[in-house]
Amino acid sequence: MTRAAPLLVLAAWTALALLGPWLPLEPNRVDLPRVLAGPGAQGWLGFDELGRPLLDRLVAGARTSCVVSLSVVALSLALGTLIGASSAWIGGFLDHAVVRIVDVFLAFPGILLAIALAGILGPGIDNVVIALAAVGWVGFARLSRAQVLSVKEREHVRAAIALGAGFGRILRLHLLPVIAAPLIVEATFAIAGVIIAEAGLSFLGLGVQPPEASWGTIIREGTRYMLVAPHLVLAPALVIAAVVLSVNLLGDRLRDWVTCEPGSGSRRPQARRVATSSNSLDSAASRRAIRSSPLPGRGGKSATSKPLERSEPASRSGLSSRSSAMPFAGSR
Repeated sequence: MTRAAPLLVLAAWTALALLGPWLPLEPNRVDLPRVLAGPGAQGWLGFDELGRPLLDRLVAGARTSCVVSLSVVALSLALGTLIGASSAWIGGFLDHAVVRIVDVFLAFPGILLAIALAGILGPGIDNVVIALAAVGWVGFARLSRAQVLSVKEREHVRAAIALGAGFGRILRLHLLPVIAAPLIVEATFAIAGVIIAEAGLSFLGLGVQPPEASWGTIIREGTRYMLVAPHLVLAPALVIAAVVLSVNLLGDRLRDWVTCEPGSGSRRPQARRVATSSNSLDSAASRRAIRSSPLPGRGGKSATSKPLERSEPASRSGLSSRSSAMPFAGSR
């Protein structure tokens, strides 16, 4: 696969998801004379057990998978980052309680928890989003907590505290810009996990309900005709594999760019410039804080008697191996 192939696949997936309702498609049109017909001029990917065009249903399913994956990852990222960053910043009993809750969630397979929640809430796309987000935030919380613990002692954060900034301002202006890179990388892997999880729930009948199309629903309906019409299973399975593989390859590239791993090529100088600018930000912010501090007398000494110590850079341990932020995503 060429370097541009993943981007082309993801661009096509996103474009079909956004433009699908305005395309001249008929995913629910029943044509009984074409029941289980194979690929041909009338239908490039064939027809299903009701004579519905498989290509049109795959395009409609692309919209379902895109909406669910982006919604789940956005909710999980926002909730997990807020909980993890808050627990790391406050510490104490709250931090200990959050760690124990995360450990409890991670002790069970995430897909089983999602199936249980989807079964309790009932089928439907909204309930699928809620069920997957309810088990997906723990990975982002663990990663954001680890990053904030290593960043909150940096000079620019300590300077902001000395200037009287509150936690909300520090989180928005001083913590999130530093920890955003590893969170974005994990979010790309989480999208792939959500696509598979949504297809699995739909395959079990807990996701999108007929006549709405979903890749998992199409596979479930096609398994009954696997011997006479294998295209009903092969086509959606290949589409899922292509999209998930493309998302994972894009995540690998982002991870290589952030961590400067071997094979990143020309991206390494850019990553060094990002690290240099972050260090410059630390020094500049601390100098501004020291200059703005009141002086005790004519001696010219600042009110800060102990010099600010330079802390270690943010940990990249969350990106050293393929451990997706979503507990149901698994590993490659």
